[in-house]
Amino acid sequence: MTVFNQQNTHKGSDQHDGEVLLEAKGVSKSFGAEGKGSRSGKPKLVLDSIDLQIRSGEFVALLGPSGSGKSTLLRALAGLIHPTEGQVLFKGEPQYGTNPHLAIVFQSFALFPWLTVLQNVELGLEAQDLTHTQRLKRALAAIDTIGLDGFEDAYPKELSGGMRQRVGFARALVVEPELLFMDEPFSALDVLTAANLRKELISLWESRSIPTRAIVMVTHNIDDAVSMADRIIVLGANPGHIRIELPGLPRGMRSMASEAHTGMVDLIYRIMTSPKTDVGSLLSKYSPTLILDGVQRNESTTVPEPRQLPHAAIGDVTGLIELVHARGDKVDLYQIGRELQLEFDELQPLLEAVDLLGLAEAQEGDLVLTQVGRRFAEANVLEEKQIFRQQVLERVPFLRQILQVLETTPGHSMPEEYVLSLLENHLNEEQAIEQLERLVDWGRYAELFTYIEDRGIFRLGEPEAVQQG
Repeated sequence: MTVFNQQNTHKGSDQHDGEVLLEAKGVSKSFGAEGKGSRSGKPKLVLDSIDLQIRSGEFVALLGPSGSGKSTLLRALAGLIHPTEGQVLFKGEPQYGTNPHLAIVFQSFALFPWLTVLQNVELGLEAQDLTHTQRLKRALAAIDTIGLDGFEDAYPKELSGGMRQRVGFARALVVEPELLFMDEPFSALDVLTAANLRKELISLWESRSIPTRAIVMVTHNIDDAVSMADRIIVLGANPGHIRIELPGLPRGMRSMASEAHTGMVDLIYRIMTSPKTDVGSLLSKYSPTLILDGVQRNESTTVPEPRQLPHAAIGDVTGLIELVHARGDKVDLYQIGRELQLEFDELQPLLEAVDLLGLAEAQEGDLVLTQVGRRFAEANVLEEKQIFRQQVLERVPFLRQILQVLETTPGHSMPEEYVLSLLENHLNEEQAIEQLERLVDWGRYAELFTYIEDRGIFRLGEPEAVQQG
């Protein structure tokens, strides 16, 4: 195997006291100040006062629910976007614009279909002052290192998804970056291909076969973070803030079959499914056999915005409740995520929905049905809808408000623009439209109203089946 020229001081993933390569100081980021924010004129705060250091020799994973600004933080650290407040430093110096010592691997392969593998990789060197011979030599070395020998003249359409992502890695590594950023690099791949590529990347990193001094990865996959990272940053949402920094497990304890791995994943699930719970109380219940020295907590004191309806289909909510009921009304979140093959960002909306409806609660890493949830699971279709209607009227103020307006308005109807105007007091236009769609779905299922889509009209319905109950 051809190995890059080594010009770094990388000493393996167990060293955590290396040089500070990149630092975020009080970084905040808002969007919408130029007309894309809420109707109230306030920009949307996405990141709030982020303080973070990336040191030589460490692999850092960024985890967090939707709305926590993981990708926004990654782009701010890379210099692709400028912080609204605060500053990013590279080796102690303020960073302005994109960082030339950094490369990014994105979720999408982003290859030019008319270029060969070799040409796609060489493209990463176009901005550097190199001769054609130097570019060719480095591109071939990167292709060799990432395991694409023999495919130099192949076009992207001839490659599998895993091989296309390898080209993305080679294109990032060919510039010999000191920092390698990865934004969901494995999420577009099938399970086996992703596992193989993860294993090979870690092998290259630990054997110092790449010149990179530090790696930062955004992921939704908690297993990946625990298996790969020396430090795990868990973000909270709305706005994004650091809830806790966890030291990674020692290399020998990172196998998915190990008790330590399972315990760490379970802890992170507890933290991410308990956004309102003090992290300290969760840590106090964590297994004492596992190493948690160096834990840093940073709970946000920001007042959250009004709760939004999660992006969860009613059928999926019903299916989850029935599954938990079949398991004795209590299941381990980590295990159910594995069983359903759902990453946290896919499972999270369902957990938010059942919690919002009062059907189930996340308790110390388990999902536990409430008394109402048990009745819901045992109900027939008609009874199920009655329970759903009762719960949304009690627990979703916005749907209750829509019903009250319809009941008191002459003609018992109103345009969707009225609902959107209320939503845009708190949300930007895109978010308001998404919330409108979810309100319509939930309200229709609860038979609170009818909705005439082609006219955008809400109308008070007469759900006979519900009224008969």
